[in-house]
Amino acid sequence: MSGDRPLHERTDGQLFAAAAAAVARGDDLDDCLAALLGLAAEHLGASSGAAYILDQDRDELELAVAYGVEAETMAAAGSIAQVSESHDPLAAVIRARQPLQVDDAGHIAVLRGGATALLLPLVVRREGVEVTLGAIGLGFAGPLPTPEKSTLAEPLADLAAVAIERALALSLGSERAEWFDRLAHTDLLTGLANRRTLDRVLELEVARAGRQGVPLSIAMLEIDGFGDIQKAGGNAAGDDALRRVAQILAQSVRLVDTVGRFGNEQFIVLAPGPDGLVVAERLVRSIAALPPVDGGPISVSAGIAGFPLDGRTPDELLAVASKAMHAARQAGGGRVVTQPAAAE
Repeated sequence: MSGDRPLHERTDGQLFAAAAAAVARGDDLDDCLAALLGLAAEHLGASSGAAYILDQDRDELELAVAYGVEAETMAAAGSIAQVSESHDPLAAVIRARQPLQVDDAGHIAVLRGGATALLLPLVVRREGVEVTLGAIGLGFAGPLPTPEKSTLAEPLADLAAVAIERALALSLGSERAEWFDRLAHTDLLTGLANRRTLDRVLELEVARAGRQGVPLSIAMLEIDGFGDIQKAGGNAAGDDALRRVAQILAQSVRLVDTVGRFGNEQFIVLAPGPDGLVVAERLVRSIAALPPVDGGPISVSAGIAGFPLDGRTPDELLAVASKAMHAARQAGGGRVVTQPAAAE
C-alpha cells in the first residue's frame, strides 16, 4: 500500500477501536497491516511508513506493506538480509526489541524521503519467551512526535504483532495439513513422495514462485542402465538400486526441498531458489559413490530447469528438465545438463 495520510483525525478511543476491528475482522494479513500502519501514521502525523515481517529461517526482513512510499523506493528496500548482523536501523530494532528514534531517516532505505523516523519492533510472547516477528517504521517530514504521543503507537505495533502471529499459526496449520497429505501419498518402495504428490507440490511451488517473484529449480534424475540392472539381478536388484538412490536423495536435500519418485526409475527434486545445478551435481556425485548392485555401479543422469527462465508452468518446466536429462544420458550418463546443447 502506498498513499497519502488521511486528513481526518480520530479520538484515541476511535483510533484503537478501528485498530482492534482491523485485527479482529481482517482475514488478509497485508490488509490488516496496511490498516494498522495507516492508523499509526494518522495518529502520529507520519508522512510515510513501512511494515516488515521477519523470516527467521532466512534471517531476512521482508517488506509487507508501505505507506506514502514511492514504488521505486519500495522495490529497492524490499528486503533486509542478514538481520542478525546488519547495521540497518530496522535490523537493530529487531535485535534489541525496543523502539528506536532516528534523527536522520536517510539511513533507512524505505523511509529515506523523511527527515526523522520512529521504529517499533513487533514482539509476541511464546511460552514465556519474547519473539520478534517484524518491525514498523514511520517517517516524518519534520521533528519526531512527542514521547507521550509516540508511546501511544506501541499498542498499535502490538496489534500488528498479534496479526502476524495469527497468520503464522494459520499458515502452520495449513503446512501441517499439507504434510500429512504428503505422508498419505508416498511411494511404497522408496518412501518418497509419489507422482501425485509431486504434481501437486510442483503446482504449489510454481504458484508461490510466481507470486513472490523468486526462482525455483527442478532437477529430474534417472538411474543409468536401469534395465541392465534388472536383467542382471532381477527385480530385487532393481528395487535395491531404487531404494539406495532414494535414500541418498532424501538425506542430501534441504528441508525446503521436495523429492519424490516421478517414474519407474526417475526422480524429481524441487528446490526453491536458484541453486538447482549445485544441488543436482552434489546428488550425482553422492549416488556415484554408492556400492555396486550385483557388481554393477549405480549412476544417474540429471537435467535441470529453472523458473522463470525455462518455463512458467509445471508442464513447461518438466519438459525442459526431461529434455536436459535425456541429453545427459546420451552423453554417457553420470552427469548434469542444464540444457541439451550442453551435452553436445
